[in-house]
Amino acid sequence: MSPADLVFFAWHAARDHLDLFGSLGLCLGFAGGMMPRRSLILFTSAACSACFALHFLQLGAQTGTAMCLVSVMQSVVAARWIGAASRAPWVAPLFVASSLVAMGLTLATWNGWPSACAGLGSLLATTARLQADPQAMRRFFLGSSSCWALHNTLVGSVFGLTCDLLTLTALVIALVRGGASAKAVKARSTPAPEPSVAVAPTPGAV
Repeated sequence: MSPADLVFFAWHAARDHLDLFGSLGLCLGFAGGMMPRRSLILFTSAACSACFALHFLQLGAQTGTAMCLVSVMQSVVAARWIGAASRAPWVAPLFVASSLVAMGLTLATWNGWPSACAGLGSLLATTARLQADPQAMRRFFLGSSSCWALHNTLVGSVFGLTCDLLTLTALVIALVRGGASAKAVKARSTPAPEPSVAVAPTPGAV
């Protein structure tokens, strides 16, 4: 039996159970939205996208599968080579190229509104990964997850839609929590106003 035959039989044996990847992707999607650090958000997002690439492949959602594969690459690169202080010079051209590939794949696998939602969601996620600030990244991911929620509703992915709703919830919680933390830090770093000192009037001034 050739390696190709082994891959073929392994695929057909596993395809009926690929919703396990949907379940795992659901958990990873929620966990990613709650992660405290940028790198953890991105690595968890990469694992989530890999799971959903297999899930969408089973559903026949080819645009969704392609966008997830692009997301895996971008998330890993963004986590490793984009930081608050520096960014590798080749990252921006790579992201531009991968965005063009994503657009081409969207057109090549075009299926109406599901493809449009997947393409826009991928574009917003790409923008999110280029952000050095975790809060800014979460805001763009909020828009991306909203687009993917529409995509998953249209293609009938229960796991995908549930994951998106949980991810949106986690992102909102993290945004509110992050905003409160930033205000608390700002309040602690702002010096208290000096007490005013009453000055006695000079004789003859009144």
